[in-house]
This record gives sequence, structure tokens and C-alpha cells, in this order.
Amino acid sequence: MDLRIKSFDEYKEKYEQSVKDPKGFWDEIAQKFTWQKPYDEVLDWNFTDPDVKWFINGKLNITENILDANLEKRGNKLALIWEPNDPRERFVRWTYRELYEKVNQFANALKNQGIQKGDVVAIYMPMIPELTVAVLACVRIGAIHSVVFAGFSAHALADRINDAKAKMVITADGQNRGHKQIPLKRVVNEAVQNCDSIETVIVYDRVGWSPEMKEGRDIWWHDAIEGMGSDCEPEQMDSEDILFILYTSGSTGKPKGVVHTIGGYMVYAAYSFQNVFQYEESDIYWCTADVGWITGHSYIIYGPLLSGATTMMFEGVPTYPDPGRFWQICDKHGVNQFYTAPTAIRALMAHGEDHVISYSLDSLKVLGTVGEPINEEAWRWYYIHVGKEKCPIVDTWWQTETGGIMISGLGEHTPQKPAHAGYPLPGIQPVLLDQDGNEITENGKEGLLCMKYPWPSILRTTYGDHERCKLTYFSTFKDHYFTGDGAKRDENGMYRIIGRVDDVINVSGHRFGTAEIEEAINSNDKVVESAVVGYPHEVKGQGIYAYVVCDNIPEDKESARGEIVETVVEEIGKIAKPEKIQFVSALPKTRSGKIMRRILRKIAEGEPDKLGDTSTLLDPDVVEEIVEGAL
Repeated sequence: MDLRIKSFDEYKEKYEQSVKDPKGFWDEIAQKFTWQKPYDEVLDWNFTDPDVKWFINGKLNITENILDANLEKRGNKLALIWEPNDPRERFVRWTYRELYEKVNQFANALKNQGIQKGDVVAIYMPMIPELTVAVLACVRIGAIHSVVFAGFSAHALADRINDAKAKMVITADGQNRGHKQIPLKRVVNEAVQNCDSIETVIVYDRVGWSPEMKEGRDIWWHDAIEGMGSDCEPEQMDSEDILFILYTSGSTGKPKGVVHTIGGYMVYAAYSFQNVFQYEESDIYWCTADVGWITGHSYIIYGPLLSGATTMMFEGVPTYPDPGRFWQICDKHGVNQFYTAPTAIRALMAHGEDHVISYSLDSLKVLGTVGEPINEEAWRWYYIHVGKEKCPIVDTWWQTETGGIMISGLGEHTPQKPAHAGYPLPGIQPVLLDQDGNEITENGKEGLLCMKYPWPSILRTTYGDHERCKLTYFSTFKDHYFTGDGAKRDENGMYRIIGRVDDVINVSGHRFGTAEIEEAINSNDKVVESAVVGYPHEVKGQGIYAYVVCDNIPEDKESARGEIVETVVEEIGKIAKPEKIQFVSALPKTRSGKIMRRILRKIAEGEPDKLGDTSTLLDPDVVEEIVEGAL
């Protein structure tokens, strides 16, 4: 199933077709997949409710398209290569036939444990091959998977389990991350104390520990699969049945469960993967993301495996045992497409070129970046030292909510320009709007990035709260999906993403709502209130700067900071801890009580001379005090 566009002229032709006749365009692509029952209609939609349905009444199972469809032609082809955290440990290679048997065996184990079509299964696992098995086994039997990044705290895990009403958690005893081993089962034990919906916990033995196992609830993975056959009939699903729930931070309140459905997500994940990375049959493709994020869902598991690709998973971190680990793996396995985050590139830049130049990297054909716009300096370093000035860089823009890459280069077939994502993929119709919702047609002007027409993998709702979905994405501008990002087009129409325009901070490519972090800080007994903003960070892109009001400004500030960081780690996880905490007597507020984040942001960015008018504040003197104490 080759879905690739093979020239810039063909891209322009396909894009034109996709805008003039979107239904015909996507129908042609969807026909190339296996459907148990063909769909009646391609699309029915409105952005008012919102209500979007693709491939209506089509019946299918994604695992048939991943596993069964590849058995005859690619049964002996490598489906998955797994590289462990410790290079001295043996790597794993599974063929499509082996993956088929392992998924079916575990699917039977899930059924044996009482999991049925429509049940939600939470997955809190390390980056090991069994994570892919767990995900696809859920899909095989019609269960909904909700993968939670295994760096989140017990509190954050419990929140996600309770929101999704998950019946089962699949986890491991522990995980290896660089020099550390992290006790995952201990986190799960703490989390499920507060989760009434959990009936079973399946535990994979990864690090050889003996965690506390609760009789009647907990079962080892190896015991669960014992005696289970390697044949499992795929459950027939509707195109609009839920495939998975993935929690993402928003600008207000608790994380929201983004819902993706089966048919449209399948079509778009495969189409975008093949085109952006220009994957060819014998290529080895590696995305370094974690499956706990959308990138791992779409571009480690679904997109590559639907395309019959060989996909790689990596358990470790880019700097262990040394900063040459990525490049050592690329050479070892002959990686052709390499997809990582600008944060990782910047972290490796800091260690110098010596860790790159000792590797040939001559197998590489396409380099990619994800999670945030890549700055020009990092782009050039990546292009020169990793790509040896011969590999195109696809700077991909997309979101958890979009399900797949929306704006990007297509391998070597489209122009590239540092710090510019490029052109929209066929079927994607972006527009720039001003604050009043008027379309900006002139190039070179910054606007708010929106979509005026649905694409197959658009989110359908936020789990259990459709009104939140409507308010967050579809109420800012009538008949448009609002991305929350600012962007501009250059004179050739190439898009450059400027960054978030709402109260969301992008830390190492991971989005956190300011409200979520403030809520965690405020749960500390010493804290009265807080305000959190992002500031430029040379490695992470954005760091978290917290302004904290206590009953009295603490005498031992370092100790108080440590306590607050501990609270955030406990409530959310280490990835959300503030880099800077400034204790202040009050926050700058308007007379109506609204915190002026604009002012706090400028102070955090080191630009106190650009605060604008502060005379309308309830107490303008507060600003002077905050500027003087800035970190």
C-alpha cells in the first residue's frame, strides 16, 4: 500500500484535489485499507456541536490492517526492533508473524481476565516491546487503550484512570532510564488505592524486582499469557468507535481525555507517515518519542505498522551511557528515517560535535523534529552534523488533538527553510485569523492558526465532557478548529509556527496547562496562591517560572522551593517541576481580580522594560517589587 507523493508538482496537484473534492480525495485513499464492511458515506460534519464522522458505518479492525494484512507478504519482515536502555543488553527483533502471535496471545489473556469490547484499559509501561503488544491487543478485542506516560506521578495516574473509568492497568515492576531504575508498580499501587474501577493489574517483569502484589487483583504478565493461544479473531468495530483516549493538558483545569476513533485515525496515520518520511519498503525507521505521548502512538506504532514498515523503539535516554547513543544506534541498525525532539537536539549540541563525528550516519535519508518549532541554530547543527548536509529535515507541526502531522515537508520533495514547518499536507486546510476572526490573506503577518475543514484524524470529543471539547477548540471562532498556536506565512506561503497564544507551556515538547501546575503548587500548605508562566530555556524550549505568594515570605527560600517542587512532582511528575520559583508578596491583578500574566511573562523573559501600561492594576507597586526580585 504505497500512499506516497513523489514530487513537489504531484504534491501541488494532490493538494488542489484535496481542497476541491475532499470526500473524493479521502475515499480514494481509504479504499486501499481492509474493511470488514465498506462504509456508506465518506464524511458528515459540522464544527458547531462539534460533530465529525468519517467513513460512516464502515466496519473494521485496525489490527487486521497491521497484522493480518502483512502476514502473507511481510510475515518474515522485521516489524519491530527494540533497543534497550543498556547497550550491553541484547536488543529484540520481531517479525510481523511474531508480532501477530504475541498480540493475539495477549489479546486472549485480556479476554481471560474479563476485558470486553468497549472497556478502558490504562497502560503505564516502560518503552519495551510489550507496550506495543498491550496497545494492539486492546485494539484486537475492541477495548479502548489509555496510555499514561510512565513519568507521571501516582496522583496524575489516578486522575486519568478515574476519568476514563479504566477496568485494568497494565504496568511493569520497574523501568530503566539512563543510570536509574524507577519502581512503576509501586506508583501503580499507590494510584489504584483511589481508583474503584480497577479490577485487575497485569505486571510485566522488566527489572526482576518483587513488588507488592495484591492477591485476586494483580497478576504477572507471564502467568496471564500461560496457556493462551496465538489465534484471536479481531473484533468487528465501527469506524467511529473509540480507538484510544490520550490525556493532554489544557489552559484550564485538569487534563482532558482526547478521543480518537478508529477509521479516520487509521487512514490519516498511515497516509501522513508515508508521505512525511517518504518511507520505502526496506527502510528502518526510528522515532525516539515515548508511546505515552501522541507521537509514540501515531509514529512508533500505528503509522509505521499500518504501512508494513520496520519501526524502532528505544528504552533509554539520548545521553546514556554517553551523548553518542542516538548515533551509535543509527549506525548499528542502519536507520534511514530519524525523528526526535528539538529538546534532544539542543541537549546533544551542548555536548559538542565529538559525539557525532565518530559515527558515519550514512544510512540516514530523512531527519525529523517534533513537539515544538526547532530554532535555527539547532536546525543547522542537526542538518550539518547529523544529516551531513544531505538529509532533508521535516519540521513537523501537529498536536495530540490532530492525531497526525498537519504541516511539514514531505521528505526531499518539498522546499525546506530553517524554523519553518512548511506546507500543509493534502487534506489539511489551515487559515490565519485575527483576534476578531477575520482571515489574514496577506503573507508575512502573524495570525491565529485555525483549520476550516475536518481531516480524518481530528479529535472527536474530550472523554465524558463534550462541552469542554466544544469550548476549547470550536468556540473561539465560528466554524473553525482553533489550534491555540500563533503562526505566519512567508512570501512563498510556507508556515512558521510562533508558539502558544493561550496559557499552555511547552516544556521539551510536552504541553502543560498553567492552571494544572498552579493547582499543584497551591496544594502546598505554605502557599496562598501562585501564577505560572513559561520563559525561554536553552535546552527545553520553555522552562516553568512560578511566582508564589505565601502567608509570609519564607526565611529559608531554598528549603521552601524544595518543598514546592516536591509537591509538584507528587501531584504531576518530574517533567512539570518549575525551574524558577520567586516568592512575592502579591501578584499583579486588575481591579476585577484577574492576574496579569502578560506582565509576569515579560519579567520571566528578562524584559522588564516591555511591560506596557501598569496603571490600571489594583496595586501597580507590586510590579516594581517583582521586577527587583526577579530570578
